[in-house]
Amino acid sequence: MTAPLKHSADITVDVALGDRAYDIVIGRGVLASLGARIAALRPGVRTAIVTDRTVARHWLEQAESSLAAAGIPTSRVIVEEGEISKTYAGLEKVSEALIAAKIERNDLVVALGGGVVGDLAGFAAAILRRGVDFVQVPTSLLAQVDSSVGGKTGINSPQGKNLLGAFHQPVLVIADTSVLDTLSQRQFRSGYAEVAKYGVLGDEAFFAWLEANHAEIFSGSAAREHAVATSCRAKAAIVSRDERETGERALLNLGHTFGHALEAATGFSDRLFHGEGVAIGMVLAAEFSAQLGKISEADAARVARHLAAVGLPTRLQDIAGFAQEGLAGADALLALMAQDKKVKRGKLTFILLEAVGRAAVVNDVDPTLVRDFLQRKLAG
Repeated sequence: MTAPLKHSADITVDVALGDRAYDIVIGRGVLASLGARIAALRPGVRTAIVTDRTVARHWLEQAESSLAAAGIPTSRVIVEEGEISKTYAGLEKVSEALIAAKIERNDLVVALGGGVVGDLAGFAAAILRRGVDFVQVPTSLLAQVDSSVGGKTGINSPQGKNLLGAFHQPVLVIADTSVLDTLSQRQFRSGYAEVAKYGVLGDEAFFAWLEANHAEIFSGSAAREHAVATSCRAKAAIVSRDERETGERALLNLGHTFGHALEAATGFSDRLFHGEGVAIGMVLAAEFSAQLGKISEADAARVARHLAAVGLPTRLQDIAGFAQEGLAGADALLALMAQDKKVKRGKLTFILLEAVGRAAVVNDVDPTLVRDFLQRKLAG
C-alpha cells in the first residue's frame, strides 16, 4: 500500500446508511467550504456552533465566516476543553444554550472540535426537541478518524465512560487535515492510536504501511490524508453493516475495554488522554490474546513496538504519575470493566486478536484470568 506523493483533490467517503447516508469530506482547507456545503444540503437553515475555548481561538472565526458568506445565520456555544465538559453539567449548558439560540428541528448544530465536543454536541442535538440534525467538523486526528463517524454521541457518568448517550448520525462530516497542524504532539499521537487500531483489527497491509510511513503522517504530507481516508473507509464500511453495534461494530472497540477502565481510574484527567488509553489497551488486548494462545508473542510485540515507535504509552507504568500515585488495583480495574457497554448480563466481552489484522469478539471471558493478567501487568 502506498500513499500519494503530493496533496490531491479532496477525498469523499460515503457512509452508506440508506436515506440517512452522509459524506465525509477530507482534505487540506476544506473548512472554508463548510458554509457552501451546508447551504447546498439544507437551504435556509440556521446553525449553532458548539466548540471549546482552544478550538475557538484557532478555527471559530473561519467557520463563522464561511457560514456568513453562504448567508447562514449562526450562534456560538463555547465549553471548557476536555472530558470535564462531557458531563451532566456540560450537557445542560449546551442544551440550554441551543434552546436560547432558538435552534429548531429543521436547523443544524455544528460540532467544531475534537471527540469531546463531537460527543457532547451530538448528544445535545439528539435530545433537543426530540432530535435536531448536526454536522461534525472534527479538529483532532482522533475525531477525524473515529469519533466523528458512525453516530455515537454521549457523555460520561462518574461510574464510567460514555454510559449515557444516543446513536445519532451526522448529516455531514468535514475533516480538514490542515487544522491538525495546531495540535500538540501529544494530542496528535493520541489520535494516531485510533489510526493504528484500524490496521491492527482488520487490515494488516495498512498496519505494515503505517509501520513504514508514520513519520510522513506526523509531518503533514499527503500521507496524512491517505491515513485519514483509509481509516474513515474502514469505519464507514463497518458502520454501514452494523450501525447499532449488535455484532461486527464491536470490533472497533479494540483496546477500549482496558482503555476506558484506565481513563476512569485516572479520573478522566490529563494523566491519560483517550487515545493513550486505547494504545495501552490495544497492547494489553494483544498480550492477553497471546496468553490465551490466540496469537504469537511476536505478533503482540509487533503491536507494542509500533505504538512505542510513535511515542505512545504501551504499559501501565507509562501512565503519567504511575510511580507517584500508582493506579487502581486489579480488582478495581476489573470492576470498572464490568461497567463497560459491551458487558452482557454481567459477562465480560473482549475484542481480542487472532492475528495482526484480524480481531474477534470473545464473549464470557473468565474474569479470574483477566484479574491475574492485570495483577502481573501492574507489578511490571
